[in-house]
Amino acid sequence: MKVFFLAIILTLTAVVNSQTTFVKNAVTKTPVSFATISFGDGRGTFAGEEGEFRFEASKYKDIDSLYISAIGFESKAVATEGLVSQVYLQPAASQLEEVVLTSEKKGKYKKKKLKETTHINYYNSWLPTVESEVAVFFERQEGKSTKVAQLWLPINSEKEFRKKGNMKFSTLFRIQFYKNNNGLPGDAMVHDDIVFRVSEQDDEMYELDISKYQIFIPKGGLYASLQVLGYADPQGKLIQTKKYNEIETPRGVQKVSITFRPLLPFTNDLPAQKTFVRRVFFNNKKWQVFDKSYNENSALVKTGHVNYGMGALLHVYNK
Repeated sequence: MKVFFLAIILTLTAVVNSQTTFVKNAVTKTPVSFATISFGDGRGTFAGEEGEFRFEASKYKDIDSLYISAIGFESKAVATEGLVSQVYLQPAASQLEEVVLTSEKKGKYKKKKLKETTHINYYNSWLPTVESEVAVFFERQEGKSTKVAQLWLPINSEKEFRKKGNMKFSTLFRIQFYKNNNGLPGDAMVHDDIVFRVSEQDDEMYELDISKYQIFIPKGGLYASLQVLGYADPQGKLIQTKKYNEIETPRGVQKVSITFRPLLPFTNDLPAQKTFVRRVFFNNKKWQVFDKSYNENSALVKTGHVNYGMGALLHVYNK
């Protein structure tokens, strides 16, 4: 009986210290899916499809504010003490004014295939975390109107290692596009959410059809980025899971990002540097080219594996 009452007390304590909050559009009152929730320097998570996220005050006693952001909306800071159940984000007028609705092209086009580059070497692969985002540069073809119809995403599901044990996973990824700003990813291009699920059943290359989103490459080119949102259930719904492990070090307890499967194979076979990375919850979200200037001690950089070989199917229009 004592054990029963103790279980109830612990459950009630968890409920008190854990708050589920929903992020919504202040104008339409609809959910803001997959908003970014920053807990502090180097920590954060993402809201789910319905705008929901869970903050556990007992795990983040040093955090007194959350910073909530999403493409196309003004960012907002909210206090963790007395955290409300609903947070409303105002649409960003400055970004909405920049949106150019491109009517669907009706003319003839030819298909241009930019082949992906991949491998299955575990040691030459990027370990995705919720704090990292990888972007690849794409140019217009022949100076003509160019639409991104498909993305071919190299992945490494570690098929040869799975034979040794159970390595099932279900991971939610998001694709985003950015304008070219003097050789770095710049302003985000506003479009509907492009989210998809990858499991251990997928291997080597994931083919993603994005033709319905009408993504046209600007004159200066664009960057297509890949970002982990977290683990998902079989229906593709984001699961609110722990994103960091606490590790004892000589400097005290450090929060270390959890890596997610599948891995992203980086290559040394491409002639030019076209891959950029950033940490979403750190360093003011600053983009950096993935080379020695980012981290000269990186094993990938040392071996020249500095590009993510994302491929694409492009529609190049005659006019």
